Amino acid sequence: MTMSVLICDDSGFARRQMARSIPDGWDVEMHFAQNGKEAIECIKQGKADVMFLDLNMPVMDGYQTMQVVKDQDLPTLVIVVSGDVQPEAHSKMLGLGALAFIGKPVDNQKLTDILRQYGLYSGDASCVGRTQAVAVIEPHSQGAELDAYREMANVAMGRAGEQVAKLLGEFIQLPIPNVNLITNNELHMAISDVKSSDSVSAVSHGFIGAGINGEALVLFNDANFFNMGKLLKYSHKSTDEEFELEVLMDISNILVGACLNALSEQLHVTFSHNHPIILGRHCDIDQVLENNSQRWDKILAIEIAYAISSQDIQFDLLLLFPGNAMGLMYEKLVKQTHLECGSCKI
Repeated sequence: MTMSVLICDDSGFARRQMARSIPDGWDVEMHFAQNGKEAIECIKQGKADVMFLDLNMPVMDGYQTMQVVKDQDLPTLVIVVSGDVQPEAHSKMLGLGALAFIGKPVDNQKLTDILRQYGLYSGDASCVGRTQAVAVIEPHSQGAELDAYREMANVAMGRAGEQVAKLLGEFIQLPIPNVNLITNNELHMAISDVKSSDSVSAVSHGFIGAGINGEALVLFNDANFFNMGKLLKYSHKSTDEEFELEVLMDISNILVGACLNALSEQLHVTFSHNHPIILGRHCDIDQVLENNSQRWDKILAIEIAYAISSQDIQFDLLLLFPGNAMGLMYEKLVKQTHLECGSCKI
């Protein structure tokens, strides 16, 4: 009997990746939703015997969607597919009634094992037919390209957030990455979460690999140093300057390292990165950007605004790629998805 499957994700690139990973032998009719509100409507229309649900979405996110499913006892089996792989995200969604949790990018064999575990499918894991039936991307456009970068950043953001969460013992709130194609003099527009009046400190990590170069900036609100140091269990016996520098460098190293590792996996590129450079201490964002040595004409800017609400802590990770790296990066993203889909390891 044909089963209705709903894939709910705000990224078209991610929806297609998910569709291509479903085993060929599973008799399904696929439906798609871009947010939780659309998903709830689909469930009520009988289009979601099984729902693959993302967490970070506009309008209604995965947590809110799962709460509605539970409260209204809606007829769907939910498998979470998310870049947010923090243990607390797992336990919260399972507590709301989700069957299982799969980290992005989706592994076809793990997906098949979960389907077998819950009696949804018992056949082979092969997904070659799906990969031929579903294109990796929509017809090429700037919007489709930015969507692919956003999904790439979403996975990297989740990996970095998980590492920081483990270190601090706190749940990290993850946003939808803010992706823009800008010129150098518009760089301040890419940092929407930092007020111009805020006093910030910033550190820069340059990186390069296989012709793709870029820069990662970690922006830290100066008001957060004490609480962050407390979470890190650092002794404040040193001077304020030494204490703050230690916090800034340790957090930036963890964030950037985990993020670059996730980017490396998705692009199949090994990145090497420079020794971190302090761009500014206790200054406004305009001063930080003036000290930034990069002067690329065209820039892909990805802003990720992390938050720890229980401690009133916010910090930003800004990934910058020059225009001449974008084509190569996009080509590798699409090519890698083709290769992985072909071997059923999306």
